[in-house]
Amino acid sequence: AMPNTPATVGAGITALAAGKWVSPDQMERAKTIFRAVGEVVEIPEHLMDAVTGLSGSGPAYVAILIEALADGGVAAGLPRAIALQLAQSTVLGTAQLLQETQMHPAQLKDQVTSPGGTTIAAIAKLEKAGFRSALIEAVLGSYQRSRELGS
Repeated sequence: AMPNTPATVGAGITALAAGKWVSPDQMERAKTIFRAVGEVVEIPEHLMDAVTGLSGSGPAYVAILIEALADGGVAAGLPRAIALQLAQSTVLGTAQLLQETQMHPAQLKDQVTSPGGTTIAAIAKLEKAGFRSALIEAVLGSYQRSRELGS
């Protein structure tokens, strides 16, 4: 099992992998236990390092994102406490919206982005700075390190 730190507030996600000695009954009991602290997904055991890279280390990536958004708000003149509140609520609300509507993130991005507007100007800056590739590389770096530590 690989729970993540949001489990401490009941908002985690745990990946469970049944080894060859785990009975279906035992797996169901494990799912019940981990559902008490968030969502549960079942994966093949060989994907556990990938889970580490994505959702195990993921809370740190999101924390950096929130901190950077708040720093941007402060740079634009907002008081730190308000910038942090805006950043946290934006990330939480966006994640909730995507989860509850099952909307693809690209669809939401397209809905928020108007031609020649502020959001597309910001997205162009993110793309130029390699935002997506930095996140992909972070997940892969954690995944690779998890594999190294496991061997």
